[in-house]
Amino acid sequence: MYRALTRDIEVQVEPYYLEEQSDPDDSRYVWGYRIVISNHSGKPVRLTHRYWHITDQNGQVDEVSGPGVVGEQPRLDPGDSYEYSSGCPLDTPSGMMYGTYRMETDDGEAFDVAIPAFSLDSPGMVRTLN
Repeated sequence: MYRALTRDIEVQVEPYYLEEQSDPDDSRYVWGYRIVISNHSGKPVRLTHRYWHITDQNGQVDEVSGPGVVGEQPRLDPGDSYEYSSGCPLDTPSGMMYGTYRMETDDGEAFDVAIPAFSLDSPGMVRTLN
């Protein structure tokens, strides 16, 4: 589990490899990820936009942005949490993702919340640390 806390908004990420959707012989590797966003602040917030920075093991970068998440712009009152799942395909057996959510308060203040960097590793992948 990966976590980040920005202005009392917590983002937790749990990635998992989707073997049944992957085809290594065709250079297709697919991961799912579960996100839980929790509002520990004293103000309601709405998630209005998302931004993702996705890098495969060859250093190829893909940036994705757009309104909301999975077709929604959830509102979180103080103490609320919102959970959703999505996915990411890559042409390589590993990569990493991170990003931001744009939040907006009821009085119109907008700010970015960090999505923690998390790794996408195929099962059996051997990593070498220098």
